[in-house]
This record gives sequence, structure tokens and C-alpha cells, in this order.
Amino acid sequence: MLGKVLRGRRNNVVLATKFGSDMGGGESEARGSREYIREAVKASLRRLDTDWIDLYQFHRPDPLTPIEETLGALNELLDEGLVREIGSSNFSADQLREAATVAATNGWRPFASLQNKYSLLEREIEHEVLPECERLGVAVLPYFPLASGLLTGKHLRGQPAPAGSRIALRGAPIDDATLDRLEALVVFAEDRRITPTDVAIGALLAQPALVSVIAGATSAEQVCSNAAGARWSPSLEDLAELDTIFPPGVLGASVPRQAQRS
Repeated sequence: MLGKVLRGRRNNVVLATKFGSDMGGGESEARGSREYIREAVKASLRRLDTDWIDLYQFHRPDPLTPIEETLGALNELLDEGLVREIGSSNFSADQLREAATVAATNGWRPFASLQNKYSLLEREIEHEVLPECERLGVAVLPYFPLASGLLTGKHLRGQPAPAGSRIALRGAPIDDATLDRLEALVVFAEDRRITPTDVAIGALLAQPALVSVIAGATSAEQVCSNAAGARWSPSLEDLAELDTIFPPGVLGASVPRQAQRS
């Protein structure tokens, strides 16, 4: 579908995709191996009807394959012009350090980006991963920034989750502590005449190393709403108040605020 849409428009977009998820081979398949990577990129190029991928990301670490083989194969793709940048996903700080060391030792291009789960409700990567990305110069592209829709303000106490939402499909109830935080988020947004989505996205983009967010959408309206969230730039006071609503010490360790970046 994307290949059809991008035909004649390819030079106007930055195209990112991933490899290394389950493609029917089972958990025993070495998804970071040179053979797997070369087959995967050929399949993606064919499906997307393109000659190159701008950002090619390793979906998750492969315990069966040394990172040296994975990075070596990815650098072959870079040299051949099939991909233009390489990225990682679901990596820990230790795994990022190891990959960076291997790349430097071999004179290879390192991972340019990291795609991990991150939201105001799930702040674990603030403890080690974000500081390591900042140190290494790795751009962070978090997924689930809206916490599966919880941070959009649409999930209210005593009401069923909207039909078709991730939360509705998951079927698990939202605990009272989370509902308290979500209600406080709505008030926070209303006080500033913005939406909860603006807060959820803008607050992440205020963090070190963040360059964008990956927010899902099921309609054109949601795409526009997500994009608009990037326009809100929180003050230091805003960030401090959000820490009281979504305490870093409870939901993940804190990192120095952008206040200290100035």
C-alpha cells in the first residue's frame, strides 16, 4: 500500500522500516544474521517498490547472533546504497554501548537512532537509556508515546474504553492510580488550553535526545492531532508539574531536565 502511495513521491518522504520481528521462522531464527538481513531488506524494497530505505532499524536484539555480524551486514547495505541510515529498537543502555564500541572498532557507521517504548506513564528509559543515547549522539524515536491511547484524555473513570482502541482490545481494567493521573492530565491540559495529546507528545520532545515520536492513528484527524502535539513546548514549570502527576521515581528514574541544558 505504501509503495503505491509513494510512487512518484519517493523523494518527498523519509521512509523508515524495521527488520527482525517474527516472519514465521520462530524464536530460533537468527534475525540479526547477515543472511536474514539481506533477505529481509530485499523483501522490504520489493514490497515498498523503492530502491532505498532511509532508516533501516533492527527491531529487537538477537541473542543468537553477535552484534558484530549484524552491524557488519548493515554496513554492507549502507555501502551498497540500499539503506541510508541504520537504527536500533528495544535496546538497553548496555546493548547500545556494545554496538557503539563494535562499530568504532571496525570503522563502521553506528546506529543513528533508537526506537524504544516511552511515555509519561512508562518512563523507564529515562534512567539509563536516554542518557546513553545523549552521550552517543543517538536520536530517540519513542513508540507508544500515548500509552496505547491512555494519554489522549478519552479514557474516563467509570466509562468503557472506546470501541476499537488498544485498551478495549486488551480488555484489562485501568487501575485507580492510573486513572487519577489521567484525570490530572486532563486538568493540566485544560488549564493551558491544549489537549492531553499535546501534553503527552510535547513533554517527550522536551527531553534530551528525542527527535520525534511514533504515534499510531486510525484516522486522518488523529494524524493531524498527533502532529499538532509537537507544537507545544513546555516550560520548566510545566515539566516540574508533570513530574508531580507522573512521578519519575514511581514510574521510572528521572534524568536532568532540559532546564539544565540551558
